[in-house]
Amino acid sequence: MKTIKGSIVAMVTPFHEDGSVNYEKIEEMIEFQISHSTDGILVLGTTGESTTMTHEEDDQVAQFTIDKVHGRVPVIVGAGSNSTQTQLEKSIKYSKMGADALLLISPYYNKANTEGMIRHFKVCADQASCPSILYNIPGRTGCSISEEVVKELSKHPNICGIKEASGNISYATNIARYLSDDFAMYSGNDDMITSMLSIGASGVISVLSNILPQQTHDIVSSFHQGNVKRSLELQLQYLDVIHALFCEVNPIPVKAAMNLMGMQVGGYRLPLCEMDPKNLARLQAALQEQGLCE
Repeated sequence: MKTIKGSIVAMVTPFHEDGSVNYEKIEEMIEFQISHSTDGILVLGTTGESTTMTHEEDDQVAQFTIDKVHGRVPVIVGAGSNSTQTQLEKSIKYSKMGADALLLISPYYNKANTEGMIRHFKVCADQASCPSILYNIPGRTGCSISEEVVKELSKHPNICGIKEASGNISYATNIARYLSDDFAMYSGNDDMITSMLSIGASGVISVLSNILPQQTHDIVSSFHQGNVKRSLELQLQYLDVIHALFCEVNPIPVKAAMNLMGMQVGGYRLPLCEMDPKNLARLQAALQEQGLCE
């Protein structure tokens, strides 16, 4: 995990019509991703709707994914919580299951001062056997991981990176000073992949990769192979699709896109629900423009 470069899919959690987890579909999605050059798989992230799943379902999805991937690519498991104790328990559990890394979020709602934020991450990294990736997404959590906190935690031997999803390139550039062989940065925004790579990011943790895994991989691999022009061309080619995937809160549009493309990943759990018809039409038009659906 400390050297992974490329596109890591933030995988959706497919549901049956009755709302239960569709494990058969998870296996199909894993094989689709791996056969189309995905460099890693993240489950139980924002895109995976983990906030509406039970702890038992989280455990089952994590173990199922780890078992089915069977070491072919790294598996990252979202273990985050605004309760440090809950995050710690999940971190230890998923480490023992065989996760290659954990994704740990800043403590939403209750927030924290600088020292509390450091301890929130450090206690998990101290006790989990696999590495941790910090997750900065202030639009969701209401609290950013400050540059001071990143600087301190980048030195921790069991913290291997940060998923930077603030959309603030200035912030990302500032924390790029703390990148090293042992601490990587991953873009959390599909519309900024090439931009983030240009300031030292190792790759992307991607929503787009659910529907375009090969193309998302190619944006990153082209850049790392020195073909920056090709990376940018691909980034711009799929920009309208990316924007449509975020015209409503994630993962509503990406699951709708997958269903439009015949992947049959099912619906949502409240409070998430179907897209507004106008937004759905926009999404379908963007997919049609790329020949991805009828």
